[in-house]
Amino acid sequence: MNVLTALLRSTGCLGSRHVLQQRVAVPGRCGLCIKSEPSFGLLFDIDGVLVRGRTPIPAAKRAFQKLVDAKGQFVVPVVFVTNAGNCLRQKKADQLSHILGVPISQDQVMMSHSPLRMFKKYHDNVGFTNVVSIDMLRESFPLLDMVDHNRRPKLPSAPVVNLPRVEAVVLFGEPIRWETNLQLIVDVLLTNGNLSNVYETTHSTHLPLLACNMDLMWMAEAHSPRFGHGTFMVCLESIYKKITGKDLKYEALMGKPSELTYHFAEFLIREQAAERGWRAPIRSLYAIGDNLMTDIYGANLYNRYLEERIARKTTKAVANMVTGTGTPTSVPQEVDMDNGWESELASPSATSCKSILVCTGVYNPHMELPKDANQCIKETVFHGHRDFRFDPALVEPEKIVEDVDAAVELIFEMEKFDSSLVT
Repeated sequence: MNVLTALLRSTGCLGSRHVLQQRVAVPGRCGLCIKSEPSFGLLFDIDGVLVRGRTPIPAAKRAFQKLVDAKGQFVVPVVFVTNAGNCLRQKKADQLSHILGVPISQDQVMMSHSPLRMFKKYHDNVGFTNVVSIDMLRESFPLLDMVDHNRRPKLPSAPVVNLPRVEAVVLFGEPIRWETNLQLIVDVLLTNGNLSNVYETTHSTHLPLLACNMDLMWMAEAHSPRFGHGTFMVCLESIYKKITGKDLKYEALMGKPSELTYHFAEFLIREQAAERGWRAPIRSLYAIGDNLMTDIYGANLYNRYLEERIARKTTKAVANMVTGTGTPTSVPQEVDMDNGWESELASPSATSCKSILVCTGVYNPHMELPKDANQCIKETVFHGHRDFRFDPALVEPEKIVEDVDAAVELIFEMEKFDSSLVT
């Protein structure tokens, strides 16, 4: 399948219930040794939690010294969940290793586009192999990019039609030239992937569109947040609707706060635990972030999904009980079905995902509190994506702490976890 990909920003990559720890008796030379295993995993945002742009946050290094043993091995499963997508996982892992002073593998890094591997109908199980970039489109159809007068063709030129028809569009992150990308993406959508054709605005559907990273803003070295890919998506949606009168539709939205992203992150946590030989199931996830509308909203949304999933399973179990007449009761179809991604990654073992907000990034703890909280909620400007409904409960963190070091200490306390016992 031929897939159009929007190019990324090229300026660097780094932009309560207590659960008792599991103790498993393991025979050894000393007779019966006690092995402590974590029953929880940690999901770390990067920008605003560990770094500000390329500047490390001092508390990050202290926090991660608590998370590794004397051999440099993690004592709990850890995944870095970032909405960035402008570099390879290995490069991001190398940067994090340098900043945090502990070894990080690429298998611990989850970019906004990582869940794309689950959408097998758009690739050959090993990746998107037939890729057409915006620059390739512009070179083949030089008359389409007309906003920047300095980039217009000097002489009349005919299209260089040497590209296959585009069959799907993947948005990775905010591009360098917004006007070029907005123009050509709309061209692709309104010509059904054949840029030699004229617009067809009467169609009720358009090519499949998958988007990664919905952050409206993100925190770098500047005092105020900067535009993110979510802002670019707002522009694209507005232009498409203004031209066609219809809403732009997404096949999938990836990156925080999507449930899909947290489900994939939980899958990586389980894989880490299995590789370490930890047999205790991962029951709790802790998501540490700085953005109410992405990190906190997403963690709480996934927690709600886990709670509803448990409720569905309980309902199903009760419904399947044999009645006094010996006839099994019927189960409604919506109760008997799980999300499609569970068939790709196996069912989650976690039963909760708790959100912890730090004050080192987008969130401003010094903002004056309103006198009327109810009125404030009604007037809240929702910075989340158009397709996510604002729910005040979803932007309320489980805990608020000063920084990531305080977050790690709090989690260990909540879990009654002693890292010195982990082997």
